[in-house]
Amino acid sequence: MRFTQLTDRDVQHMLATISARQVEDLFRDIPDRYRIKRPLDLPGPLTELELLADLERLAERNQACNRQVCFLGAGIYDHFVPTVVDALASQSEFVTAYTPYQAEASQGALQALYEYQTLICQLTGMDVSNSSLYEGASAVSEAVLMARSINGRGRVVLPTSVHPHTRETLHTYLRDLSMEIVTCGIQDGRTNEDEFRSKIDADTTAVVIQTPNFFGCIEQLGRLAEIARAAGALVIAAVDPLSCGLLKRPEELGADIVVGDGQSLGMPMSFGGPTLGFMACREQFMRKLPGRLVGATTDLSGRRAYCLTLQTREQHIRRERATSNICTNQGLLAIRAAIYLSAVGSRGMARIARLCLEKAHHAAQAIAAIDGFRIRFASPFFKEFVVQTRREVPRVLEQCRKKGILAGIPLGQWYPELADCFMVACTEKRTQEDINGLVSALSKQ
Repeated sequence: MRFTQLTDRDVQHMLATISARQVEDLFRDIPDRYRIKRPLDLPGPLTELELLADLERLAERNQACNRQVCFLGAGIYDHFVPTVVDALASQSEFVTAYTPYQAEASQGALQALYEYQTLICQLTGMDVSNSSLYEGASAVSEAVLMARSINGRGRVVLPTSVHPHTRETLHTYLRDLSMEIVTCGIQDGRTNEDEFRSKIDADTTAVVIQTPNFFGCIEQLGRLAEIARAAGALVIAAVDPLSCGLLKRPEELGADIVVGDGQSLGMPMSFGGPTLGFMACREQFMRKLPGRLVGATTDLSGRRAYCLTLQTREQHIRRERATSNICTNQGLLAIRAAIYLSAVGSRGMARIARLCLEKAHHAAQAIAAIDGFRIRFASPFFKEFVVQTRREVPRVLEQCRKKGILAGIPLGQWYPELADCFMVACTEKRTQEDINGLVSALSKQ
């Protein structure tokens, strides 16, 4: 391949072709005050050898969780990912940045997504699942829109214990729609039941209950669902999928739509993403389910076959009649989740969930015994809990970080009233030595 440098004549010919007199005309939509009128202060070119060495130096500045002990959470967790997940999901048949449509989708990929849907239904207790959405926050928002399309109401109620990012995403989704978002407060880390009841009326389309919630506390989903159902509202449960291995499944507690983030199902932390959003519902709402669904059928020869079905998306019908304007899904990550769930199995899920529960409670008891620290909420929790301290939270976390321990996440950035608190998450990966190290680091401050 030969590259030829453009001459001024070539440039003028190209500009004339698009009816532009000069190169600056290409940028006339950008206000003049935002344009840089001087040459960029860029370093000189590097050889490939020099460039690779520079990139390696930059990469060494990153401190991955395999080099530090990680107690971070709030939606992204340091769970163990079995080797089989990477080995199978990295097969070239699956690895693509593009979500194939019906004509291009292979039977193998469709079968893998079908198995994913089946596993999500078994995990949540629901009747039908789609083949994933982008992540947990958009899954909640899509569920609210789904509820609106089912009963036509215009009000959604959710407590402040729902993840702040999820609430922000929901506000973005509903900003230009005639829907009202109503929030209610918490009491001891869980939804204030009396306030929750007072906020629900005949125009409430759905309630959103996250359990375990943002603070790690286990909500009384069954009781809250009864209150919502009495007013004819749908119940959207946002759950940690691993918690379903130990706690009652959302379907048993009255949920109509179950959503959540699948990061804990075989996804690395990866600086916060990508993850996937799972969504499942009762059979009666199946035709309102957004996104892609894979169904099983038989071909002309009577052999089992798989196909995309119930695709009421804007590519196929009029935009205003679409169940959703989400055109794609996290196909590769859904396959990772299916591999993880298949490899771990139901007993493995229960074992992992119990390890998270036991280690988190052990860590909480040890931290509560340190002078100047206490557990902020007395409500039952799963793998995450809030620590309150008389010391300065940023300094506490920074001192722990210097010792190779990512001790937790400060809560004041979202909840000013909890500026003296930080949140600690314990997964199955945290050892007794890890917990002892955290307790020691906190004790010496």
